[in-house]
Amino acid sequence: MKNDVQNIQLACFSLGDRLFAVDIMRIKEIILPQKLTGLPRESELLEGVISLRGAVIPVMDMRSRFSMQKAVERIPGKLLIVSLQRQMLALAVDDVLEVITVPVGEIKPAPDVLEGVGMEYILGICFSGERMFMILDIDSLFCPSDGQQEPVRG
Repeated sequence: MKNDVQNIQLACFSLGDRLFAVDIMRIKEIILPQKLTGLPRESELLEGVISLRGAVIPVMDMRSRFSMQKAVERIPGKLLIVSLQRQMLALAVDDVLEVITVPVGEIKPAPDVLEGVGMEYILGICFSGERMFMILDIDSLFCPSDGQQEPVRG
Protein backbone atom coordinates (compact mmCIF):
# COMPACT_ATOMS: atom_id res chain seq x y z
CA MET A 1 0.00 0.00 0.00
CA LYS A 2 1.33 3.39 -0.97
CA ASN A 3 1.62 5.83 1.93
CA ASP A 4 0.90 9.30 0.51
CA VAL A 5 1.74 12.31 2.63
CA GLN A 6 -1.44 14.30 3.02
CA ASN A 7 -1.14 18.05 3.19
CA ILE A 8 -3.51 20.73 4.40
CA GLN A 9 -3.55 24.30 3.18
CA LEU A 10 -3.99 26.91 5.87
CA ALA A 11 -4.73 30.62 5.59
CA CYS A 12 -2.64 32.39 8.20
CA PHE A 13 -3.64 35.61 9.93
CA SER A 14 -2.57 37.78 12.81
CA LEU A 15 -4.20 39.38 15.81
CA GLY A 16 -1.52 41.67 17.15
CA ASP A 17 1.55 39.48 17.61
CA ARG A 18 -0.49 36.26 17.84
CA LEU A 19 -0.59 34.01 14.78
CA PHE A 20 -3.51 31.80 13.77
CA ALA A 21 -4.48 29.61 10.84
CA VAL A 22 -7.74 28.30 9.34
CA ASP A 23 -8.27 25.45 6.90
CA ILE A 24 -8.50 27.18 3.54
CA MET A 25 -11.34 24.85 2.49
CA ARG A 26 -13.55 26.56 5.10
CA ILE A 27 -12.88 30.06 3.74
CA LYS A 28 -15.23 31.36 1.08
CA GLU A 29 -13.36 34.61 0.53
CA ILE A 30 -11.23 37.29 2.13
CA ILE A 31 -12.49 40.85 1.87
CA LEU A 32 -11.80 44.33 3.16
CA PRO A 33 -14.08 45.48 5.99
CA GLN A 34 -17.55 46.50 4.85
CA LYS A 35 -20.10 48.94 6.25
CA LEU A 36 -21.56 47.31 9.35
CA THR A 37 -25.17 47.39 10.41
CA GLY A 38 -25.51 47.31 14.18
CA LEU A 39 -27.45 44.73 16.12
CA PRO A 40 -30.54 45.52 18.19
CA ARG A 41 -28.62 44.70 21.38
CA GLU A 42 -24.91 45.11 22.11
CA SER A 43 -22.86 41.95 21.81
CA GLU A 44 -19.38 41.39 23.17
CA LEU A 45 -18.45 39.19 20.20
CA LEU A 46 -20.49 40.37 17.25
CA GLU A 47 -19.74 43.78 15.78
CA GLY A 48 -22.83 43.71 13.57
CA VAL A 49 -23.79 42.28 10.20
CA ILE A 50 -22.74 42.93 6.62
CA SER A 51 -24.49 42.32 3.34
CA LEU A 52 -22.40 40.39 0.85
CA ARG A 53 -24.03 39.68 -2.51
CA GLY A 54 -27.43 39.56 -0.85
CA ALA A 55 -26.41 37.36 2.09
CA VAL A 56 -26.53 38.81 5.61
CA ILE A 57 -23.42 37.69 7.48
CA PRO A 58 -22.62 38.30 11.17
CA VAL A 59 -19.16 39.77 11.86
CA MET A 60 -17.23 38.41 14.83
CA ASP A 61 -14.45 40.51 16.32
CA MET A 62 -11.71 37.93 16.85
CA ARG A 63 -9.92 40.21 19.33
CA SER A 64 -13.07 40.17 21.48
CA ARG A 65 -13.46 36.39 21.07
CA PHE A 66 -9.99 35.93 22.52
CA SER A 67 -10.40 38.68 25.17
CA MET A 68 -7.69 40.82 23.57
CA GLN A 69 -7.58 44.59 23.79
CA LYS A 70 -8.73 46.57 20.78
CA ALA A 71 -5.89 47.71 18.56
CA VAL A 72 -4.42 51.02 19.75
CA GLU A 73 -4.50 52.36 16.20
CA ARG A 74 -7.53 51.47 14.16
CA ILE A 75 -6.15 49.21 11.45
CA PRO A 76 -8.28 48.41 8.42
CA GLY A 77 -7.91 44.67 8.90
CA LYS A 78 -9.57 41.98 6.82
CA LEU A 79 -12.71 39.86 7.00
CA LEU A 80 -12.39 36.11 6.52
CA ILE A 81 -15.76 34.84 5.30
CA VAL A 82 -15.94 31.29 6.64
CA SER A 83 -18.51 28.57 6.28
CA LEU A 84 -19.90 27.13 9.50
CA GLN A 85 -22.25 24.17 9.69
CA ARG A 86 -25.42 26.22 9.13
CA GLN A 87 -24.33 29.70 8.16
CA MET A 88 -21.56 32.02 7.08
CA LEU A 89 -19.55 34.08 9.53
CA ALA A 90 -17.11 36.94 8.94
CA LEU A 91 -14.06 36.87 11.19
CA ALA A 92 -12.55 40.33 11.70
CA VAL A 93 -8.75 39.92 11.88
CA ASP A 94 -5.83 42.34 11.88
CA ASP A 95 -4.18 40.99 8.73
CA VAL A 96 -4.10 37.96 6.46
CA LEU A 97 -0.49 36.91 6.02
CA GLU A 98 -0.17 33.97 3.65
CA VAL A 99 -1.37 30.51 2.70
CA ILE A 100 0.88 27.67 3.81
CA THR A 101 0.85 23.96 3.02
CA VAL A 102 1.54 21.72 6.02
CA PRO A 103 1.81 17.92 6.10
CA VAL A 104 -1.00 16.67 8.35
CA GLY A 105 1.50 14.52 10.26
CA GLU A 106 3.44 17.63 11.30
CA ILE A 107 0.48 19.25 13.07
CA LYS A 108 0.99 19.09 16.81
CA PRO A 109 -1.94 18.64 19.18
CA ALA A 110 -3.03 21.62 21.22
CA PRO A 111 -1.57 21.43 24.72
CA ASP A 112 -3.85 20.48 27.59
CA VAL A 113 -3.92 23.59 29.74
CA LEU A 114 -6.20 25.12 32.29
CA GLU A 115 -9.60 26.38 31.16
CA GLY A 116 -10.07 30.01 30.28
CA VAL A 117 -7.06 30.56 28.01
CA GLY A 118 -8.87 29.87 24.72
CA MET A 119 -7.34 26.50 23.87
CA GLU A 120 -10.85 25.09 23.40
CA TYR A 121 -10.85 26.93 20.05
CA ILE A 122 -7.59 25.35 18.85
CA LEU A 123 -7.40 22.16 16.75
CA GLY A 124 -3.63 22.00 16.71
CA ILE A 125 -0.40 23.87 16.20
CA CYS A 126 1.83 24.03 13.13
CA PHE A 127 5.05 25.70 12.15
CA SER A 128 6.08 27.63 9.07
CA GLY A 129 9.74 28.50 9.24
CA GLU A 130 10.35 29.97 12.67
CA ARG A 131 6.72 30.98 13.19
CA MET A 132 4.16 28.99 15.14
CA PHE A 133 0.47 29.14 14.14
CA MET A 134 -2.51 28.03 16.21
CA ILE A 135 -5.02 26.25 13.96
CA LEU A 136 -8.56 27.36 14.80
CA ASP A 137 -11.60 25.14 15.13
CA ILE A 138 -13.95 27.65 13.53
CA ASP A 139 -17.05 25.60 14.41
CA SER A 140 -16.31 26.17 18.11
CA LEU A 141 -15.94 29.96 17.73
CA PHE A 142 -19.62 30.81 17.46
CA CYS A 143 -22.90 29.44 18.67
CA PRO A 144 -26.20 31.33 18.31
CA SER A 145 -26.32 32.09 22.04
CA ASP A 146 -23.04 34.05 21.77
CA GLY A 147 -24.88 36.96 20.22
CA GLN A 148 -27.44 37.07 22.98
CA GLN A 149 -27.28 38.50 26.45
CA GLU A 150 -29.55 37.89 29.36
CA PRO A 151 -32.29 40.51 29.68
CA VAL A 152 -31.76 43.02 32.47
CA ARG A 153 -34.21 42.43 35.26
CA GLY A 154 -34.89 45.07 37.79
